[in-house]
Amino acid sequence: MEEPVQDMWEEIKELALVVYQWFTTDFVFISKRSYDLIDIILFFFSIILLVYFSGKFRKLLVNQILSRYNLDIGIRQSIGTIVRYILLVLGFTIIIQSAGIDLSSLTVLAGALGVGLGFGLQNIANNFISGLIILFERPIKVGDRIEVGDVTGDVVNISARATTIITNDNISIIVPNSEFISSRVTNWSHHDRLVRFRFPVGVSYMEDPEEVKKLLMEVMGEHPGILKNPAPDVWFDEFGDSSLNFNLMVWTSQYVQRPRALKSQLYYSVFKKFKEHGIEIPFPQRDLHIRSGELPVELKNQNGIRTHETK
Repeated sequence: MEEPVQDMWEEIKELALVVYQWFTTDFVFISKRSYDLIDIILFFFSIILLVYFSGKFRKLLVNQILSRYNLDIGIRQSIGTIVRYILLVLGFTIIIQSAGIDLSSLTVLAGALGVGLGFGLQNIANNFISGLIILFERPIKVGDRIEVGDVTGDVVNISARATTIITNDNISIIVPNSEFISSRVTNWSHHDRLVRFRFPVGVSYMEDPEEVKKLLMEVMGEHPGILKNPAPDVWFDEFGDSSLNFNLMVWTSQYVQRPRALKSQLYYSVFKKFKEHGIEIPFPQRDLHIRSGELPVELKNQNGIRTHETK
């Protein structure tokens, strides 16, 4: 019984020796120094810990420390992201130096990386640099209502590569950071969330413009989402083909994200107000003028007998 147990113990020792030799065998040589598998595992494990704890510190800084100073969420997010980048750079430098890697020996790797940036990594580098520009210059920030290209929504996150926007339909759209540097961006709430919208309204040529303005001002004054200061206004815009055209000029801070909802609510109220006061809302119409020639007209009398006239 003792002999099988001893044989098993010998096999375990041999296996442990093989594993130990495998982990302690030199795998990589950098700057005249060798690194075994344990060194490599510790190196990458340190990087993983650095990335993890830098992210945790960023959340702590944004949500608990900076929130005490009445800073808006956009400023807090920007500061937190910049601090995390600094921690990553410093931490990565310390890890490399602790591993005994001479940074000057990485010049060849840096050169190869430069070639890669010039080709396959060009877009990634462009988006990363654009992300840094956004964080420092802050043309947009978390919480802003923006429009870039055909995308309109609220900024919820700005990362190193891309910015996340949530639309009114609750759809998350990931926009590369380079789009905000190279394209035209409309920021509806860059300084504050106070915006002015204009909504067109047309009435018949038979109506009194002053009476129409009075009714439209009443509609805007009754809406709780329209600010009293700055005050709303009604502009007589133009003499249209079929109508007198006005613009409702309204200031709001509640409907920055939902201009169509505000427009719909106002139009319901305008229609009701016009109907109560007999104001006609015209439809497109055309007048036909016959310069020459005759036009046959068919008439039907009460007995159903058709007669023909020429005009």
